[in-house]
Amino acid sequence: MWVFYLISLPLTLGMVVLTLKYFAGPDVPRYVFFTVGYTWFCSISMIILVPADVWTTIIGHDNGGISFFWSWSYWSTFLLTWLVVPLIQGFEDAGDFSLVERLKTSIHVNLVFYLIVGSIGLFGLILLISMQKIRGVKLLGFAMACSNTFGLVTGAFLLGFGLSEIPKSLWRNADWTTRQKLLSHKVAKMAVKLDDAHQELSNAIVVAQATSKQMSRRDPLRPCMDVIDNMIVQLFREDPSFKPQGGRLGENDMDYDTDEKSMATLRRHLRIAREEYYRYKSEYQTYVTEALELEDTIKNYERRNITGWKFISSFRPERTGTLGPFLDTTELIWRCILHKQLEKVSSVMLGCMSAAILLAEATLLPRGVDLSIFSILIKSVGNQEVLVQVFAFVPLMYMCLCTYYSLFKAGMLMFYSLTPRQTSAVGLLMICSMVARYAPPISYNFLNLINLGDGKKTIFEKRMGNIDDAVPFFGKGFNRIYPLIMVIYTLLVASNFFDRIISFFGNWKIFRFQPEADDLDGFDPSGLLILQKERSWLEEGRKIGEHVLPLARNFNGTSTDLESSGNGTDRSGFEMKTSDSNKEDLKGSSSRHPKSEARRYSGSKEAISSKYAALKEQSKPAVNTEQANVPSTKVSLLDAGTSKPIDSVKGPTGLLAARWASMKAGLQTFKTNLEAKGFPPLRQVGEFVPLRQSQDTPYLSRLSSSSSESLDEIFQKLKRPAAEDDDIMDSR
Repeated sequence: MWVFYLISLPLTLGMVVLTLKYFAGPDVPRYVFFTVGYTWFCSISMIILVPADVWTTIIGHDNGGISFFWSWSYWSTFLLTWLVVPLIQGFEDAGDFSLVERLKTSIHVNLVFYLIVGSIGLFGLILLISMQKIRGVKLLGFAMACSNTFGLVTGAFLLGFGLSEIPKSLWRNADWTTRQKLLSHKVAKMAVKLDDAHQELSNAIVVAQATSKQMSRRDPLRPCMDVIDNMIVQLFREDPSFKPQGGRLGENDMDYDTDEKSMATLRRHLRIAREEYYRYKSEYQTYVTEALELEDTIKNYERRNITGWKFISSFRPERTGTLGPFLDTTELIWRCILHKQLEKVSSVMLGCMSAAILLAEATLLPRGVDLSIFSILIKSVGNQEVLVQVFAFVPLMYMCLCTYYSLFKAGMLMFYSLTPRQTSAVGLLMICSMVARYAPPISYNFLNLINLGDGKKTIFEKRMGNIDDAVPFFGKGFNRIYPLIMVIYTLLVASNFFDRIISFFGNWKIFRFQPEADDLDGFDPSGLLILQKERSWLEEGRKIGEHVLPLARNFNGTSTDLESSGNGTDRSGFEMKTSDSNKEDLKGSSSRHPKSEARRYSGSKEAISSKYAALKEQSKPAVNTEQANVPSTKVSLLDAGTSKPIDSVKGPTGLLAARWASMKAGLQTFKTNLEAKGFPPLRQVGEFVPLRQSQDTPYLSRLSSSSSESLDEIFQKLKRPAAEDDDIMDSR
């Protein structure tokens, strides 16, 4: 048993440290790094203790060491989850300028949360006592049962989603064309998010600089302002390529010099905007790199006989030396053949393991029936210690993987983001708190799946207790009923039942848990164009994401125009909606509270989703007129600053004229900006017109043979339909 721990514990510690270094941002303090690492280590060590606990229970040896480690792991994770981590998280999230003030802010926020939760719990407890559902002597058992029940039930649903989604994702990703479609959508969406984050950071910098200019040197708040100024100086020093663009002042953006709390709000907003920008930039670079590497893989697979089975990469020069050809051949075999087949084999194996877990969960309800494969395997190996621990460890780790996969998936859609090398301290603390919260319920759920016979119970089961025995309020047999509900839920998820229901009720799409399903019905034209330009810039020696912002800003305006025209609304209504939304974004942009920021983020996601839905709907019907040659990703800025006032546009003819004037000004501005900054001419745009044509061209390498239409030619093509519409309106 100790040999197992001598191997597993150092591996666990190394895995935790490497994972933290991979995801932690550059500004994460060391004490946060240590706290998150210790919390993760305690959570994973609890999972490692289960196989040893199972072995000691089988041989009937009461090991005091196992009991000590259980107490250490459980209470460490408990205190970290409910006391230490929330306090540090509030401290890191506060924007105050002194340690004492930041600590006060954190304590205040956590006290409010615990008072609300405690009041609800106390009300429920009084209600149950008055109904004589529980006795006063079992209050501690009731509290433990409530805590365990919450983790078991929510963890069961997270486990069910992961059991279905992980094998399906591996199988989908093994298909290169499907993966390319998904990446084209992700690149386009992330480019728009990156542009929005860039504008938000620019606004925050402009507000901070304006506040600094109007504040005198003798102002008592000047030391606070100097801290904010140093943040901006440090930002430009660390990233000289960053150039603020589009920063504007709102009505309430000059009210931050009233007191120290308002200055703390300004500092916090600047920090959040900076973290958001670099997080989206990192995600954009990751998706673009993966898409370009996938294109290299496809090219090398198609030309493997021509190149002599050597992998040629666009990210590095050709290998030289004695081992160079061997390494190139090995890389081609791995990336073009073995990796794809390994994903398919892993998908099948994990799918079988998911089915085995579901079978074991479903057969917990009938007594005297043991159809758990893991229980049968553990009993079959008898007293062979290594095999017992392996058969207990592998399925438990897979259950943890499925649960945490769903947890991160749900959290990244709503609460936090786990981004390589750009995850903030607040995000890491929130993630480690959730990981620690679900480690004991996962272990308890797994122990319910194995029957050791003769009424044997592990040390962990004795310490956690049985919900049925602790609190009769939950009813007898609760531990065997909730897994059956999870099995039904997993089968519904695997059959896409919820997606079909949500699709049937179209206005329920905001509740969809997995939006990636919408990105598999074709290539995104904007994403294909961005990937083509990134490859050309990469060949010129530039970095990924260095020049994408003007192009992304262009797509951002174009997509809104397409969506508004597709819905049949007039231009005036659209422009009024846009101007109003811009005013809301600018007004008090730096004084947003967390709730308002969360609403802004969710609204941005909904806008981006609706954008690509509109693009798909407009790309589906076949176009036989001359407009079929106009690219669906037409280049227009729709700059609000160059458009005419809405009130001056009256009648259908005036609307068309205003639309055309805005498009013309946007095209000229975009072309001038590209030429002024030394960008290569924007060519090869006309090829990305219909989405169905992109579907027939699964490989991005075939995009190089497109036509070479310039912006002026596109401008003339766009002008002819608008002129014809003006003639029709005049004749009427």
